[in-house]
Amino acid sequence: MSEDFTPDEISIVESTLLERYGRQVPAELADVELRLHPDDRELVERPALYWESGECHFVIAKVGKNQFRSQFYYRGHQQYGTGRENYDDLHNCAVTLLQVQADHQAEQEGNLPPKGA
Repeated sequence: MSEDFTPDEISIVESTLLERYGRQVPAELADVELRLHPDDRELVERPALYWESGECHFVIAKVGKNQFRSQFYYRGHQQYGTGRENYDDLHNCAVTLLQVQADHQAEQEGNLPPKGA
């Protein structure tokens, strides 16, 4: 089992959320089950930070010491990552997750051209 998020790590994420949304958005502690490697059969439990914004849900899982994985989703079948499996910098992980989601939302609303266009 990976170690839990430290108070400093929680503060990094919540400060990033404050900067993004202009208001306090608490990141809740949670546990998630995931595969550490794509070919793993077994799911492992890892600590995570979870928050919501509108209809979007965000998760950053701590998969090892200074190793983080992120995703956002709208419904169970609408799950998105950042295109990078793991991050060794939590701030970069959170900023990238928020940016990818903002770009996705803008594209869905017709405010950005589709990728590859």
